[in-house]
This record gives sequence, structure tokens and C-alpha cells, in this order.
Amino acid sequence: MRIRSRWLLPLVALWFAGAAGALDLDAAKAQGAVGERTDGYVGAVASAPSAEVTALVQDVNAKRKASYEEIAAKNGADVGKVAALAAQKLVARAPAGAWIQDGGRWYQKK
Repeated sequence: MRIRSRWLLPLVALWFAGAAGALDLDAAKAQGAVGERTDGYVGAVASAPSAEVTALVQDVNAKRKASYEEIAAKNGADVGKVAALAAQKLVARAPAGAWIQDGGRWYQKK
């Protein structure tokens, strides 16, 4: 079944709302500490991230996973497909200079 993009906007809003704290997702991305992965989740860009970055990545990814599972259940879709669709949109919306991980390799979006 096709995943409706109307579910993606609330997902992205939830993702941004869940990133509040000492270090938020936008700040971590701006610092180059966190980037988008092409599987729909975020990752720490550095090979040895700080505890704060690690906690942020785990929190954001847990919230994204829950959102993907909810959207998949509502649409009768595979969770992996929901995550992949979200990844496409998140990577496309990422500004130039944002870190993206594709196939295990980090690069900055041009």
C-alpha cells in the first residue's frame, strides 16, 4: 500500500518537537555533530561522539522509530518503507553543508 505523504508532516513535526533539551537536534546538526542517515534515522558524525550527542541520537531515533511504526500500522505498510520515504524527504530538505550518511560514508550535502 502506498504511504500517504500527509502522514510525513506530523512525523517531521514530532521529530523536531522531540529534540528539545540541552543539545537539540538543530544545534547538533549546525555544529556538524549529527547528520541524517539514508535509513530515516540520525547518526553521530564523529567516530567518538560525546555522551550528550550519543544520548540525543538515541532519543531522536527512538522517537522516529515509534513514529514510523505508527504510520506503517495506519497505512498497512512496511516500517522500513516508511523510514526510507522519510529519509528521502529529510535528506532532500537538508540544507547545503548538512552531513548525510550513505552506505556508511559521511559527506556534506552540496
